[in-house]
Amino acid sequence: MADPYSLLGIPRGADEAAIKSAYRKLAKELHPDRNKDNPKAAEKFSEVTRAYDLLSDKDKRARFDRGEIDAEGNPTHPFGFGGHGGGRSHGGPGAEGFEFASGGADFSDIFEGLFSGGRGRPGSGFGGFGGRSAPPPQRGANMAYRLSVPFVDAATLAPQRITLADGKTIDLKLPPGVESGTQMKLGGKGQPGPAGPGDAIVTIEVGDHPFYKRDDDNVRLDLPISLNEAVVGARVKVPTVDGPVMLAVPAGAHSGQTLRLKGKGFHRKSGGRGDQLVTLMIDVPGHDAALKAFVEGWSDSRPLRAHLGV
Repeated sequence: MADPYSLLGIPRGADEAAIKSAYRKLAKELHPDRNKDNPKAAEKFSEVTRAYDLLSDKDKRARFDRGEIDAEGNPTHPFGFGGHGGGRSHGGPGAEGFEFASGGADFSDIFEGLFSGGRGRPGSGFGGFGGRSAPPPQRGANMAYRLSVPFVDAATLAPQRITLADGKTIDLKLPPGVESGTQMKLGGKGQPGPAGPGDAIVTIEVGDHPFYKRDDDNVRLDLPISLNEAVVGARVKVPTVDGPVMLAVPAGAHSGQTLRLKGKGFHRKSGGRGDQLVTLMIDVPGHDAALKAFVEGWSDSRPLRAHLGV
């Protein structure tokens, strides 16, 4: 894979917001749904997604910037070669990165056998990297996808449909506890390879909602109520992720008071569901003549601010 910064078209010093903005723009342009007749766009979509996955992970990005891993996330010097921090060689030329004790065995023949294409000492048992057996066939590469899931769908585990790079669609069953960053593996839906296809790795992004907020496995909602509903109590209709329900507002309710609707939150990994927490917000009209006339003839004698020392 090419340099992830170049793929996203951003400088190396770009912050998280710039990385995310660049990815969203490219993903929108290259998404398979918009390029069904352009397989190269689907391949490019997968590449920019893998680039975003690397750069959005602070640890991986730092390791890549230091040259410890490549753009695919693999170690750049898995066997210690390259002269970065290895000990000096005392046992033979061309073995930089390995420490040999003086007076020990002569390892030069071993390295000659390993790197000479199989021309090791007869009977030594070393066939070189190009010797007796070829490496086992590899599976195809994994394909990375990102799927935006509406807030209510995530809370209720509504089935989702995703379009793969080859144009095929798959219906996904969301797991309990799903949240932004949850990854789902689709076995055998990656790129083809000699030992079989790789997998498709789908990363979930749960969208925001106009009035619901997530609190762990609970859903929070600020609910406006009128002054008379707060004073005398009432039954009011409340939206939930499962549809509207009736809620009993107790007489004498106050702003900031929270009521609980059991089992109306997100599905938990451990089983069951969270709740919906409804915070009452008394909404007083600004210009109501009858209310103004009532208040002018009534006063509250309670020391409401005594606990504040005033």
